Amino acid sequence: MNLLLRGAAIAAVLHVTPAVVLVKRPDAVQTLLPGADSYLAREVHLSDPDAHRLHQLVDWSPDDGVLTFYSGKAGGTGVGALTFARVDTPHGPIEVAVGFTPQGAVRGVVVTKATVEMKAWVLEAVGAGLVERYRGLKPGDVPAGAAALAEHTGKLAVYVAGEVDKGVARALAAYGAFYNHVRA
Repeated sequence: MNLLLRGAAIAAVLHVTPAVVLVKRPDAVQTLLPGADSYLAREVHLSDPDAHRLHQLVDWSPDDGVLTFYSGKAGGTGVGALTFARVDTPHGPIEVAVGFTPQGAVRGVVVTKATVEMKAWVLEAVGAGLVERYRGLKPGDVPAGAAALAEHTGKLAVYVAGEVDKGVARALAAYGAFYNHVRA
């Protein structure tokens, strides 16, 4: 009987549902780098000290030690950059795309992936204006989308907004600390 209860407890904890694509990556890129007609992906391979610095900033570093930034140009003029950030939650992963203007401010945020379980919460948070809360943030700023939604949505939407806040914070930290090293 004890083994049965343990099995049930483990099954309850491991209830992560499959991930679904909410917005395809190419669509997010076009949204966040408007007018771009050419794109360039650049990888930054983090040294141990760099990974440690990023971990100190936002309690995170990419699993593979690589940050990827995508830049867009219209003709020869840069229109901005973006990066994708993943947040692993007890309900599964969320992925956000964070786009930056050439001046380094957040142009926009797109939630690209979530789990089947979290999809409704994400849609509720986005519908309540979550992603607009991030526009204009710069590296060093603290995202507060969840706090802004607290009085306007359900608790699960606020929870998922807090997870999106983490993704935006990771993108801001990565961009602020490492994008200048790869700027085209």
